[in-house]
Amino acid sequence: MSRKQKFVLGVMILGTFFGIMCSTMMNIALPTLMRVYGLSSARVQWISNGYMMVNAIMIPVSAYLIKKYSYRNLFLIFTAIFGLGTLLGACAPTFPTIVAGRMIQAVGSGIMMPLVNVMAMKYAANGHQGSVMGIVGLAFNFSPIIGPSVAGLILDFFNWRYLFILVLPFIVITLVLSWLVMPHLSTPENPQFNVTGLVTCSLMLWFLLNGFSNFGTEPFVSCGVAGALFLGFLFLILFVGTQWHSQHPFVNLRIFRHTQFTIAVMVNCLLISTMYGNTILLPLLVQNVMHQSAFVSGLVILPGALSTGLLSPISGKLFDRYPIRWMVTYGLIVDLFGTAMQAFIGVHSGAVFAAVWQWVRQLGIVMLLIPLQTQALGILPNEQLPDGVAMFNTTRQIAASFGMAFVVAMVNLTDNHYHIGTSARGIQVGFITCFAILCLALVIAQFFHTNRQEFQH
Repeated sequence: MSRKQKFVLGVMILGTFFGIMCSTMMNIALPTLMRVYGLSSARVQWISNGYMMVNAIMIPVSAYLIKKYSYRNLFLIFTAIFGLGTLLGACAPTFPTIVAGRMIQAVGSGIMMPLVNVMAMKYAANGHQGSVMGIVGLAFNFSPIIGPSVAGLILDFFNWRYLFILVLPFIVITLVLSWLVMPHLSTPENPQFNVTGLVTCSLMLWFLLNGFSNFGTEPFVSCGVAGALFLGFLFLILFVGTQWHSQHPFVNLRIFRHTQFTIAVMVNCLLISTMYGNTILLPLLVQNVMHQSAFVSGLVILPGALSTGLLSPISGKLFDRYPIRWMVTYGLIVDLFGTAMQAFIGVHSGAVFAAVWQWVRQLGIVMLLIPLQTQALGILPNEQLPDGVAMFNTTRQIAASFGMAFVVAMVNLTDNHYHIGTSARGIQVGFITCFAILCLALVIAQFFHTNRQEFQH
């Protein structure tokens, strides 16, 4: 990789870093927004879930756009859109306007993320994909984890609007540098856009996410839960049926014929659902149960976040040397241990112990994220790389959104059963839910090959 290529990739990582960090920064402010606007945890989580849902919808659109337009123009336009959403959030007069600003942010970052992946895989020399993706992991995996810590520090001195305001200068810097250094790379294709796929995918995610979000606060046999879930699964069937046989699908579901890609996506989705679920559980635990400040809540997450930033490049290099199954098994066992300690000790102790067990979790997670991503994308043929990037990142965002909704639903279901507000008991059930999901991931991970495979790029 040349010096100029490294600089271009660095500029893209800068913008994407803040785009992804914003996905979790607001999580630390959820207890604050609950008090300011008098909202329940089921409703206030749309600050995060709305972002993830739109982000998930936009990422498949990226596969079409990347094939059709210049990478430079795409990155500039959608970085600007992300900036507009940030500005709207900073000036928002009402809670629905905040959600709207977050969704506009998600439109922008939903294209920025796949572009970074595609550029990184194109620039990486054969045999060094793990190392390059380890650097990219600083944006994709470190930023959502450090987000709550940064937000906690900001909220200790300023109000929640500064979670938007302080991001704006970095967006401007990214735009200027991108304008100056990014090349006009593109692929000579003229793909067709699948409107049916966009509509059915959007409706599927909307109804399913509503159903999971309302679970625990409304009766199961209600329009808000059973009705929404029924419609969501109906649109899921329509989506799969129309896209599998389409010559120009919204997302190329046929890439799941690559078994190792499918296994990597499944394990990654289960892991991400617990990781993002944790970004809501910890603020609720520290602020609503332990009655500590947002700053303390951020400090609880900080040690694990710093470890992730330091070890992400190392995990990429380890992937170039050791089989994927070994790394994933090790990482999941460490993550399971930390999650168990969070569930049975962390919720009944102080902030220090909560920070320790979160740090242990991150030691396991950081050994998983980069290898899973590199394994999934590396085995695909070059012509399927944009589709693979779109599918991997789409499922990641969907898993994050549904993970947060499902974990919060388990907390609400427990607290409503005992007719109490957010409690240690409910938080404990949330952590146990994460533990069960990780156990399933560990079983699926055993289907990875132990032999090294040659990548296509």
